[in-house]
Amino acid sequence: MHLRLLSSLPRPATLALATLGVAAALAGCASAPSAAQPAAAVVPAPSSPAPTPAASVTPASSDTNDAAQEQGFASWVADFRAYARAQGIRDSTLRDAFDQIRYQPRVIELDRAQPEFTRAVWDYLDNAVSPQRVARGQAQLQQVRAEADAAAARYGVPPSTIVAIWGMESNYGSNYGSIPTIDALATLGFEGRRQSWARGELLAALKIIDKGDIDHQHMIGSWAGAMGQTQFLPSSFLAYAVDADGDGRRDIWGSMADVMASTANYLARSGWQAGQPWGTEVQLPAGFDYARADMAVRQSSAQWAAEGVRGLQGQALPEFAEGAILLPAGARGPAFLVGPNFRAILRYNNSTSYALGVGLLAQAIDGAPTLQAAWPRDLTALTRSQLRDLQTALNQRGFASGTPDGMMGPSTRDGLRRYQRSVGLPADGYPSTELLQRLQQP
Repeated sequence: MHLRLLSSLPRPATLALATLGVAAALAGCASAPSAAQPAAAVVPAPSSPAPTPAASVTPASSDTNDAAQEQGFASWVADFRAYARAQGIRDSTLRDAFDQIRYQPRVIELDRAQPEFTRAVWDYLDNAVSPQRVARGQAQLQQVRAEADAAAARYGVPPSTIVAIWGMESNYGSNYGSIPTIDALATLGFEGRRQSWARGELLAALKIIDKGDIDHQHMIGSWAGAMGQTQFLPSSFLAYAVDADGDGRRDIWGSMADVMASTANYLARSGWQAGQPWGTEVQLPAGFDYARADMAVRQSSAQWAAEGVRGLQGQALPEFAEGAILLPAGARGPAFLVGPNFRAILRYNNSTSYALGVGLLAQAIDGAPTLQAAWPRDLTALTRSQLRDLQTALNQRGFASGTPDGMMGPSTRDGLRRYQRSVGLPADGYPSTELLQRLQQP
């Protein structure tokens, strides 16, 4: 999960995901990670769509409605079973997967939940890169050193980065979910918001069982369908999972060799460049145009240096052919120059807060310094309702920011930057209560 954010579903989208909305990302990292995860790995939808029931029954507390819902779910499963058989899934696999299947009402509740409160990036990172998580990561790396080193040698991804993703996704394997993946995806396919997506992932999960990598009983994960110790969606598993221990199965639940290699393979196939850092904290020159701090604005490190961007201690910048300036907390917070490896992490989970968490946690596991500049902790993250109010106010003032939805996307950031520029403020596109109050004044 894939996120957050698609709070849990998995992992791709555009690379312009906002820093706010990290609450969903955090929820995905420890218990239902990556629902916003490897979207790049999603398998194309089947050529002929799986059958959809004529009408889904809305969950209700009455026995009558519950019975009708169970009947509707059973009918949907029977139809999908026939569809999967037509796609080449063996009858033994279908029996294993569907004979004891259960509708999961909690999955629908979580899928529909849209938390009102968001977390500031520094609150997210306080947890993601806590001293406890760093210390445990260092200890866990020693336990899986042989497997992590082998994966690093094969794919060019440092052991600390692989272990950092492991820590972010499942707290080093201690919490990768306990919901049967088949049950979760069938429930989402029957009644969720992303029925077509869920049907594609369900077919991918059946293919995994059919190939003998895992059986239905042991295929468990988050409510959103992300599986195993580093939370792969079934489609991501088919695309990137590796049998590194040579036992004939790709096991991201129990084989640490497979977990480490599969995670490294995902990053390598997503554009990871061996020998390069994910990024570095930098100093911006006086008069810097904060509107250019955007993942879409890329140029060489030499060009950024020519504009006055420097390492915090005056050191040379990493040599990126396409580096971008990142200001996760706006003009008042730390600044980073990030390169292709940061973008590779984003393809694993499309959240800038998540990618920062992985990069900084990996540095800390290696014993390197993390952050030097202070976060603007006096700022308060806007709630979803406040973000909708901000979007509405921007639209009313002629700074188009799209349909008010409480999500901080590229359109909203662009509208906010144009407003900030119009009133002589740094155009960093960072939403704050002060800006909201200013916009709402007559």
